[in-house]
Amino acid sequence: MQNFNEFGFNKDLELAIKAIGFTEPTPIQAQTIPLALEGHDILGSAQTGTGKTAAFALPVIQKLMEDDSANALILTPTRELGKQIMDNIHQFLGRGSNIRTAFIIGGEAYGKQMSQLRSRPRIIVGTPGRINDHLNRGSMDLDLTRFVVLDETDRMLDMGFTDQLERIFAHIPEERQTLMFSATMPKNIIEMSRKYLKNAKRVEVGASNVVAENLVQDIMRVPEEKKYDELVIELQARQGTKIIFVKTKHATERMAKRLRGDGYAAEAINGDLKQAKRSRVIKDFRAQNFDILVATDVVARGLDVPHVEHVINYNLPQVAEDYIHRIGRTARAGAKGNALCLVSPQEGRQWNAIVQLLDPDAKPDPRFAAFGDKKSGGGKGRGKPRRSGGGKKQFGDSWGNDNRGEQRQERSGGDNRSERSQSWGNDKPASRPSRNDRFGGGQADGEKRANAYNDGGQQRPARTEGKPAFKKSYSRDNDERGDFKPAKKRFDNRRDDAAGGEKRPYNGEKKFSGEKKPYSGEKKPYTGEKKKFSGE
Repeated sequence: MQNFNEFGFNKDLELAIKAIGFTEPTPIQAQTIPLALEGHDILGSAQTGTGKTAAFALPVIQKLMEDDSANALILTPTRELGKQIMDNIHQFLGRGSNIRTAFIIGGEAYGKQMSQLRSRPRIIVGTPGRINDHLNRGSMDLDLTRFVVLDETDRMLDMGFTDQLERIFAHIPEERQTLMFSATMPKNIIEMSRKYLKNAKRVEVGASNVVAENLVQDIMRVPEEKKYDELVIELQARQGTKIIFVKTKHATERMAKRLRGDGYAAEAINGDLKQAKRSRVIKDFRAQNFDILVATDVVARGLDVPHVEHVINYNLPQVAEDYIHRIGRTARAGAKGNALCLVSPQEGRQWNAIVQLLDPDAKPDPRFAAFGDKKSGGGKGRGKPRRSGGGKKQFGDSWGNDNRGEQRQERSGGDNRSERSQSWGNDKPASRPSRNDRFGGGQADGEKRANAYNDGGQQRPARTEGKPAFKKSYSRDNDERGDFKPAKKRFDNRRDDAAGGEKRPYNGEKKFSGEKKPYSGEKKPYTGEKKKFSGE
């Protein structure tokens, strides 16, 4: 297929494609579009940056133009990828299109999304979590959905969206066309395709775990505590836009702040940022308002910024497959790019896992094999790590005697546990003080309880005869507060409040002067009348 005109697209769609500047389809587009237009379910995979979005978006739009009663649902794992797909769809639709769209993702107000859904959109792009929320609320109806697309399906499963996907498919009619795409194709994706796809056509362009030919990789063995110094040296030597991948959300903020303090224009992006802030950071990065983006794996997939020249892995990814997606942010669409990995001794096993992913027949990198297989630090047998550093196990690394440096501080909020006098490994912490010690050592029991509490110099009163002192305050003689009514007493030393608190002898007189009538014993006969309620 030489150009897009030979696909037989709608005239309006052809004009939009030409306005974008598309001339020749990429291999994944050339193989996928004809099969999708014929109505086949598709299981497609290709290297990142090869044009998968257009491969499924163009035939879906064409189908919707042919059938006014059909709708489409496109699911993505991340907001950034969803936003990129939605922007491409708007470009393909062109101005003046009568096909409405809705962008349904987490992190945005429900009111805005409800307004989009009330307008009866025919293309919905969203993340599984928020789509489920609207289905549970009853604000979304998928009865007319005839086309379903799952992009970066492996990532959705890695993020735990399996249950959400099952609930979504339960709302979609059986008569549908399903297109499933991913940069990698592990076994769980194949199993999922058998469940939701019917007689699917397999489209695979090149190996999924192959690095682009125009990408230059550099690997440096650097101790963890010296990584930042090496990073600054590399930033000075490398020109152009850069993405630095770190391990944690908090590390992105700290790294960006530290780089700005050293004179670099850097911004951070991670999953904790509000959607408006994330969108603004990506927009400014595209516009080259700053040249260093510090990120977690939230932008490892789907982010298409053509001017990115360098990807720097400050920390290696936890999953080897994510390495392919990270370095895929550069060298896209035939452009040249560079990838740098700063590998610490603690990341030796992770790096060797990446090496074997890229080439299953490759032997472990000799520069890192010794670190990956190290069994020091208290491990036995297969080298199970001793958690003396207080951290998490990573690919079986030994953390017995290594210096965690910044990683420790990331987990503890800057508090370095090495300053503690007690070890988290085999040393036993000091025992908890006994009750007697906490209440004053060897004092008598009564003294302990009386002196254990101090409130502004006033000691808490000791208990008398096993009962709290305040329980005896109901006796007028023992109460000095005077804030309650005294009990009635009939003894000769009661107080006369009117006489200024002086005591007076009891003279035997009764204050009650009224005469009591003797009881005659007569009973009144019952008349049977009932008193009526007057309502007054």
